[in-house]
Amino acid sequence: MALDRQVRMTWFGHSCFEILTPGGKTVLLDPWFGNPRSTRSASSVDRCDVLLVTHGHGDHMGDSLEIARRTHPAWPQVHEMSLWVGAGAKAGPRTEVIGMNKGGTVDVRGLRITMVPAEHSAGSWVGEDDGVPLHLGEPAGFVIEMEDGYRVYHAGDTAVFGDMTLIRELWAPDVALLPIGGHFTMDPRGAALAAELLGVADVVPMHYGTFPLLAGTPDQLRAELAARGLAGVEVHAPEPGGVVA
Repeated sequence: MALDRQVRMTWFGHSCFEILTPGGKTVLLDPWFGNPRSTRSASSVDRCDVLLVTHGHGDHMGDSLEIARRTHPAWPQVHEMSLWVGAGAKAGPRTEVIGMNKGGTVDVRGLRITMVPAEHSAGSWVGEDDGVPLHLGEPAGFVIEMEDGYRVYHAGDTAVFGDMTLIRELWAPDVALLPIGGHFTMDPRGAALAAELLGVADVVPMHYGTFPLLAGTPDQLRAELAARGLAGVEVHAPEPGGVVA
C-alpha cells in the first residue's frame, strides 16, 4: 500500500511527530519540541487528541505533561508510566490516562493503538526524593491504525530485533518510523534490516542528527537498503518541520 495521502505526518526533529489522521484527529508522538532541530515550540501546540510516549527518557517524554494539561488527550502508555503520570494528576484531571502493556490494543478517539516491544532502556528522570533514576516501565513502540485502516509503526528507541517479523505478521504496518542515529539505537544498517523484517515499502528515519553522536543519515540508510536488495523501499526524510508525503 502506498503512503496514505489522507495521513499528514510532520517530523519536528529527533523522534517527535505530529500525525493528522483522515478523520481529523491529531496524534503526537514523543513530543520533545525543545530538541535542537525542532521548528516548533511546545507552547504553540493547541490540539492533541491522542498522545503517545514510547519510554520515560527525557528526550521522548519531553513536553508531554505540559501539552496534556492543556489539550486533554487520550494517553495510552505503559502501565508503570501511567501510575506515575496519574499520581497527583500530573497530566491534568481531564487527560484520559490509559495504562496498558505490550501486545495490548486500545480503541481511542476513533483510532486503534497497539503497543509493541522495543529493545532499549527507560530510566533517566531524576527521582523526586532520593536522586536516583526513575524507571517508568519498559520501552515500547506503537502501531497506530487510522480510521481508514492505514497503519503507522513508530518504533521508539530500539535496536533491530527478530520479533519485528511478528509485528509484520500481526499488525502489518504500512510505514515504519525508524531510528537510524546509532549509539543509543540501531544505525542505518540495523534500520535496513528492520525494514526487511517489517516488510514495509516506506520508511521515515528519525532519532538522527540531533547531536553529533547520532551520526546515521538517510543516505546511509538508502545505501544499506540497496545492499540488502531493497532499493525499492522509499526513504522519506524531510527537514524538521517538513511533511512526509
